[in-house]
Amino acid sequence: MEESEVLNKLGLFGLTRQEATLYLCMYRYGGITGYEAAKYTGISRSNVYSGLSGLADKGAAYLEQGSASRYIAVPIDKFCENKIRSLNREKEYLIENIPAMKEQEIGYITITGSGNILDKVIEMILGAEKRIYFSASFSIIREVEKEIVKALEKEIKLVLITDGMPENSEIKEKSICYLTGSRGNSIRLIIDSAYALTGEVTGKKDDTCLYTGQENFIKVFKDALRNEIKLIELQGGENEKDTICD
Repeated sequence: MEESEVLNKLGLFGLTRQEATLYLCMYRYGGITGYEAAKYTGISRSNVYSGLSGLADKGAAYLEQGSASRYIAVPIDKFCENKIRSLNREKEYLIENIPAMKEQEIGYITITGSGNILDKVIEMILGAEKRIYFSASFSIIREVEKEIVKALEKEIKLVLITDGMPENSEIKEKSICYLTGSRGNSIRLIIDSAYALTGEVTGKKDDTCLYTGQENFIKVFKDALRNEIKLIELQGGENEKDTICD
């Protein structure tokens, strides 16, 4: 187990670094007192008690009364599910009560960070209404496979340009798939001939992609993909059908 990564992930669910350390300690040792928590973690007694109290307030720990108060970790699946349920309730409130957003033309927007880029890819795929043109490596496509299947269930046309045959049977049957050489880290996505995303995804925080709804850019972008498809077909020659999932 990569402890630092576990602590980072717990932080995404609203725990401070100190609280996450105490939560992990409870998981290792079962129910613990404040004294034991300080002993095991090296955190000062005063900070331990405030941290344990914070965990109880956030629904990550139970307080067991006895001759000495002990704290017990809420199972991680239950803690995460409760947190997500609570956030969904807050999400619904915000959707209903936030002021209306002023509509504006989408220019050229830079999206930074691999996680944010993949979130945008998912958003675009799920928002598609007619067509998806997606050029990316097999490994990137596999990360959004679930969302691609959901799009296909809406009978959306899907064209893939990738370097590996999709494993999902529904994607194989319902998409047009052009196999080519290594795609590297580049990613290109067009949705309904209205929105485009292009850039690189390496898994790093400094990854960047350009997102736009500019008509002229999308036209040039589509022409480039169309030419690439023609080149793949020409290179396929008599074996063209082997490179297309009809």
